Amino acid sequence: MTHITLPSKPEQVSEDGFKASFKIDNLYPGYGHTFGNSLRRIILSSIPGVGVVHVKIDGVDHEFSTIEGVKEDVITILMNLKRVVFRLEGAEEVECTLVVKGDGVYTAKQIDAPTEVSIMNEDALLMNVSDKKASFTMTFKVRKGIGYVAKEDLQEGKLPVGTMVMDTSFTPIRRATYEVENMRVGDRTDYNRVIMSVETDGTLTPTEVMDQSVQIMLEQLTAMAGSKD
Repeated sequence: MTHITLPSKPEQVSEDGFKASFKIDNLYPGYGHTFGNSLRRIILSSIPGVGVVHVKIDGVDHEFSTIEGVKEDVITILMNLKRVVFRLEGAEEVECTLVVKGDGVYTAKQIDAPTEVSIMNEDALLMNVSDKKASFTMTFKVRKGIGYVAKEDLQEGKLPVGTMVMDTSFTPIRRATYEVENMRVGDRTDYNRVIMSVETDGTLTPTEVMDQSVQIMLEQLTAMAGSKD
């Protein structure tokens, strides 16, 4: 035999919210781990997403500060902000604000964002304010990106005093795993089936993630195809 059979297209076999599993059948013996691990690495590292990159809070000079009347310190507020899931349509970067006036529990629902921005988890806690006279504004930039980017690489020249640059993980992927099992093709029982499981933050569906990861792999392999004189 000189022909290597081609695999099937990914087929969704289960779905639960933002989690889904897909199977890829008819992989040539030994190809299961080759394709499964490659797709997993692409899914975890190369699917574009959205993250917060710069934050400025009135009256705050650095991230190790505290704000009078606010239960959380600034570091905790920044960590809470990182947990907010944004979806950005069209624009590459936008500015959002949170206006604090008086006491209360402030969540992502109270963020004032442009029309290009959707907030997927509006109940995400930002801060608890106990001071009825509290009054300040938090301004932050939301940007599209890929993978994890250290704050040193997000620094863009001289920023306004008090602007805090954040390490940012742009990935919309919560989890990605794969399993390989044998299957029968003709008289052989050592062909491979890959089961890919993907969980996202809700900004993309698992199906969109699978489609994008396969396309990225195709583009990478196509770039290496052929020979040069």
